[in-house]
Amino acid sequence: MRKNHRLRWAAIPIAASLAIVLAGCSQAQLHGYLPGFVEGQPAVTNQTERVAGLWTTSWIVLMIVGLITWGLTIWAVVVYRRRKGQTGLPVQLRYNMPIEIFYTVVPLILVVGFFAFTARDQAEIEARFDSPDVKIQVIGKQWAWDFNYIDEDVYSVGIQGQPDVEGPAGSLVQSEIPTLVLPVGKRIELALDARDVIHSFWVVDFLYKKDMIPGKTNYMSVIPERIGTYAGKCAELCGEYHSLMLFNVEVVSEADYDAYIESLRAAGNEGQLGLEYERNQNLPGTSAPTEQEGN
Repeated sequence: MRKNHRLRWAAIPIAASLAIVLAGCSQAQLHGYLPGFVEGQPAVTNQTERVAGLWTTSWIVLMIVGLITWGLTIWAVVVYRRRKGQTGLPVQLRYNMPIEIFYTVVPLILVVGFFAFTARDQAEIEARFDSPDVKIQVIGKQWAWDFNYIDEDVYSVGIQGQPDVEGPAGSLVQSEIPTLVLPVGKRIELALDARDVIHSFWVVDFLYKKDMIPGKTNYMSVIPERIGTYAGKCAELCGEYHSLMLFNVEVVSEADYDAYIESLRAAGNEGQLGLEYERNQNLPGTSAPTEQEGN
């Protein structure tokens, strides 16, 4: 009883200290230093909190597992070290059933738990909207981006980014980077296609990316919740100028979005860009052999 009483009194200051430390954490610390969070402002999208929560919780669990593992390792090294005057080998044990059950069951629980929470969050993130407010087709190409605003029947053509010789090393001319404009607070469905090789659509602050595979359309459903400009890039090595395949995402008010759509229409960008310029259709072996070819 006395031992339990001491443990209880020891746990109280530890718990209080932990609560004070967590209360003083910034948004960046609470979300595992992931991008997309600013103190006093909403998350960038409706999914960033979910992604950050899974990431941070996983790290906390893994840190606890690491501390226990290292603690047991150091304890065994210290307690069972060879002492002065000892010779020969220590008593050899074949097994310890409680310990073997522990290091078999606990990792199994961790694996099942990680899988369950990941599957749950992935199902929520991957779910498509039944009736999206805005539909946009994103076309990746070597080495730029095209955007079709499907409902408005206008498009934006992107060109490969060019190095900014007057800016910092490795920077590009911002005015030439393709820009995807999204209205804040709207349910947006992005249809992701590739014209040539595999690309990957990644908006860093969205904490999510998705591959773009020739011949297959992938989808991303998201609700932008904070106005601002966010950097995007291709996250799949796609050729010589992969590092220049950048773009920006501008989340704007509905009025500014409507004005942007009208500016595209005024510039003559009406209609939709297709995949007819896909280079893969010119490669051999893309059609079934005919009887004459077989002879």
